[in-house]
Amino acid sequence: MLVEAVQKAGARVRELVAAGFEVQTKPDRSPVTTVDHEVNRILHEMQCREFPQDGWLSEESPDDPARLTKRRVWIVDPIDGTKALVNRLPEFCISAALIERGAPIVAAILNPSTDELFTAVRGGGLFLNSARVTLSPVHDFNPIIMVSAWELLSGRWSALAETTQCRPMYSIANTLALVAAGRIQAAFTIEPENEWDLAAGVLLVEESGGFICDALGNPFVFNQPIPRFHGVIAVAPTSKKELRANLQTHALHARSQPEQK
Repeated sequence: MLVEAVQKAGARVRELVAAGFEVQTKPDRSPVTTVDHEVNRILHEMQCREFPQDGWLSEESPDDPARLTKRRVWIVDPIDGTKALVNRLPEFCISAALIERGAPIVAAILNPSTDELFTAVRGGGLFLNSARVTLSPVHDFNPIIMVSAWELLSGRWSALAETTQCRPMYSIANTLALVAAGRIQAAFTIEPENEWDLAAGVLLVEESGGFICDALGNPFVFNQPIPRFHGVIAVAPTSKKELRANLQTHALHARSQPEQK
């Protein structure tokens, strides 16, 4: 059901991008578009129709505390990377996951620009457009690390950039899918992230054999009263083992520094 709904939403995204869409500004000054709302509608209708007993948490829906009483909850970011969508950068994606007892058990991330749909069911491995992903050998030189654009611009990771290729990410969900597929070696930020940013990507990375935790080294437990986490450290299964420890060291050092904002 999830795959069909996400594919339907992706087709609608492409229609709206071609025809043009409206952009508004939320109270927190972040953008939201008619594309975000349309994807949210399609996925929420699927949940209400097929799984009415489950909870729902989405960036574009009012938070209903009833979700905290549910054994299962759908966690959705209709468009992760709305700024990328507005600027026509092909990095925005649809991200959706089913959470059971705090852990993602089904996940889908679709990049409508590339028509790549990454999916996973817990215990079943990672798939791209219905084909199992086969990973390349370990990447052992000059790894590509995706970091938040703000952190890169501020120079927070200047020391890290001496030994790796630090590039800005405009969608954490899309980035986590690429980490899972081994196309990049890591995603790294100590900035706060919302549950809907990470729910699907966490399962994709885990099912690929990669490693993922928050910036403090803690595992992710979803469907919390305050659905936010302390950053992300995600490492591809094709990365050298030392990379995880290296990123955790940089995270610890950065958190000990005075706030730069």
